[in-house]
Amino acid sequence: MAGRKRRPALPAVLLSRATLPEYDSGNVPEGLVTRRQLRALNVSPGGHGPVGILRCKACRFRPGLSCTHRTRAWLFSLDLARPKRKPTLAQEWALDRAMAARQTCPDCERRYHYCLPLRTQGCCNACNTGTEPTPATYTAPPAKHLLAA
Repeated sequence: MAGRKRRPALPAVLLSRATLPEYDSGNVPEGLVTRRQLRALNVSPGGHGPVGILRCKACRFRPGLSCTHRTRAWLFSLDLARPKRKPTLAQEWALDRAMAARQTCPDCERRYHYCLPLRTQGCCNACNTGTEPTPATYTAPPAKHLLAA
């Protein structure tokens, strides 16, 4: 009987031999934040690596051992953080064109507010099922030719 593959167990490392200092959730010093907290502050690590580890909840009961679980978090210094880079106008245009290719139906040429299943269906759900979509979910296609002449 085929079972689920298990990840290989990492060897237990004594806390005294750990390379980075480890902190429990309530004992993190001021100035050390996780990557999500950096993102909320609109800054990046600035090319610097982590300076500490936030231990997971399970390792709170193993005070002598280092945390090797996947749920641990890296801690970065706010002093070394830099503001996030702003994309140029050309980069924003390129991203908009890429998103437009994923959101536009090739049959009815409507641009939806979400990505379409083009790889599996080849068109939007409305064209696939033959129903009319709600107008709040898409932008109308551009007019073909409105010249009076």
